Amino acid sequence: MIYILITVFFIGVAVVTFLLLQKTRNTNTVNTEKTELVNTTSPEKVKAFYNQYNDKFLEVYGDVIQAFRTTDVSKLLDYEIASMELKSGMNICDAGCGVCGPAIYFAEQCDVTVSAVTISEVQLKEANKRILLKGLNNKVNVHLGDYHQLPSLFAKETFDVVYFLESFGHSNNHSKAIDAAWDVLKPGGTLYIKDLFRKIAVIEEHQQKIDYEIGRINEAYKYNVADLYKVLDAMRRKGFAICFVKTIDLKLEDFENLTISNDFQELTGIAKIENWEDYIFPVDFFEIKCYKPQHELQYGLDKYFLQNMYWMQVHNKQQNELDYGKL
Repeated sequence: MIYILITVFFIGVAVVTFLLLQKTRNTNTVNTEKTELVNTTSPEKVKAFYNQYNDKFLEVYGDVIQAFRTTDVSKLLDYEIASMELKSGMNICDAGCGVCGPAIYFAEQCDVTVSAVTISEVQLKEANKRILLKGLNNKVNVHLGDYHQLPSLFAKETFDVVYFLESFGHSNNHSKAIDAAWDVLKPGGTLYIKDLFRKIAVIEEHQQKIDYEIGRINEAYKYNVADLYKVLDAMRRKGFAICFVKTIDLKLEDFENLTISNDFQELTGIAKIENWEDYIFPVDFFEIKCYKPQHELQYGLDKYFLQNMYWMQVHNKQQNELDYGKL
């Protein structure tokens, strides 16, 4: 009898332990769901933010408002020129241009024409000063507007390149920003994004801390740190062909090491990190390059060969019937 009682006791302990573990798992699931990131930014908030802090940004960052950068900022801009493959005569769009530091540099170095867009009246004024000082009125034109509305600012299929240089994260609707870029890009045109994206924790317990820090960034900088996979999904659903997704390959000796962001936090108090011991860096920096395929393939063979195969199947054509000369 005593053995039966002992067996029943241990079975009872096992059942209770199992139930408690299940409750803990469920609680953890609920907590994870509760820390899901909420988009709280808007074009109006971004406008007010840059109107208020423009002078502070210029004091710390200079004309190039990018956190992931080289100590000699021209090396960063040269890197971006190479990534985007900018060439003389191109017509390009700077979506979220700041005070046009990069736009002016690209116009000078590559002989491209830049249509730049900012939502901030203060940035617009500062950008126009710099454009006039450089004598680039015929090469760089800055427009006041929301880059989600690019089709209302520019004609369809206008640009060879549309780029976002740490401005994409200010979007409150990443898919809408991608759609807008598609509409104003020429067939074969390039969309380039260099920005920060939500870090995925290697250690599961760190994800809640990561998401907490991202929430602080979003609130402080009127940002909406993107999920890399959702952005890629939106691009592919739109029809973009992905050229590459990669980390930003700056030489270690050239890298500024993000100290400039700390300087800005010290100056303004915005999102200041008080406890470095418990801090987990919450983002990864990536660059994404994709292009808008040439759908009317009778006008030229697209470099995205699967698109060519699809077109030939739909129209019952052979490869020799595609016009290579118009590529």
